Amino acid sequence: MSLKSNTLRKLIGAWTLGAASMLPLLLTGVAHAASDPYWVGVTGPLSGQDAQYGEQWKRGFDLALEQINASGGINGHPLQYDFEDSRSDPRQAVAIAQKFVDDKRILIELGDLSSGASMAASPIYQRAGLVQFGFTNSHPDFTKGGDYMWSTAISQAEEQPLLANYVTKGLGFKKIGVLYLNTDWGRTSKDIFVKAAQANGAQVVAAEGYQPNEKDFRATLTRVKSAAPDSLVLISYYSDGAQIVRQARASGVHEPIAAVGSVYSPKFIDLGGDAVNGVYTESNFFPGDPRPEVQSFVQRYKAKYNADPDTFAARAYDAMILSAEVIRRYGPTRGAVHAGLAKIDNVPSVIFGKFHFDPQTRRVAGAKNLDLVVKDGKFALWNGGSAQHAQ
Repeated sequence: MSLKSNTLRKLIGAWTLGAASMLPLLLTGVAHAASDPYWVGVTGPLSGQDAQYGEQWKRGFDLALEQINASGGINGHPLQYDFEDSRSDPRQAVAIAQKFVDDKRILIELGDLSSGASMAASPIYQRAGLVQFGFTNSHPDFTKGGDYMWSTAISQAEEQPLLANYVTKGLGFKKIGVLYLNTDWGRTSKDIFVKAAQANGAQVVAAEGYQPNEKDFRATLTRVKSAAPDSLVLISYYSDGAQIVRQARASGVHEPIAAVGSVYSPKFIDLGGDAVNGVYTESNFFPGDPRPEVQSFVQRYKAKYNADPDTFAARAYDAMILSAEVIRRYGPTRGAVHAGLAKIDNVPSVIFGKFHFDPQTRRVAGAKNLDLVVKDGKFALWNGGSAQHAQ
């Protein structure tokens, strides 16, 4: 073989090897070196009126990352996240979505807190082919935004009928006054709850909305009380829900109160004090669950943060564990994550045990709630019996 031919063969071989090494870059837009981290994008509130929820998310995320990376990461790659502050503002969520889809390192996006903020950004993620994993987004229309929208949150179309069954069939509520957060999520939840409660034979004698930044609920409570309900149902988060209960009890409202599962948090009790004793709610997650995976999570959380985890921390922990699992099983590309979510099963979860997705709804298949009551300053499993009036 001539020197010329041999040189040509070496050049072709070098080019072929180089082209092969560039293949991941061509497929994903970013080449992963042996120890480069894999990245998750997070959009949610780190400031503003919902900042406390973002803080709970960070605690859950960080606990999950400690576990994932201490065991070698994902095939030797550590997992990291970029948490951008949206303030739960749809406009900010849209701007962050554009940043994430342009950053080819981001393999999956988690968030936003509210369905409204997430849904504003959904078209951007859908067009770019980046999974938007709204792990707290319970609006029934969230996953209808496209096949790149997935969630482990129970849809309000499922959760509100469960709450209606609890309060009407379990607690015996007959004439219900509803206070609801006047957002898209709150209005949709209220409408579904009212329909389900009426189907169970109850009356909704009043339904009053309030604004997200509202602090004084006494006028709203007076209007609801004038309809003579035998019970109240709150469609609230824990901060506003706790204030409503405190003001209700201080205003002489002694009727039993139940609230949607989004109030479930130790902070609901911290903010509500003795007033929230006797409030009924529900949750997918309960630290008293004896399952070993739940107790391991609770003990590690307590050791790190000196507090009990709430649903928001548990959901964030599960979302990061899922992100690692789908990348590990199916590959570190956006396309692999999207395809993998439809196939993945037996995903470890402190909320659901082991779960898989319904590929049609892109939500957890067969999820259920636990019925709870605040008793002696703690959440406890409800053990049956009619609702009691507050003293």
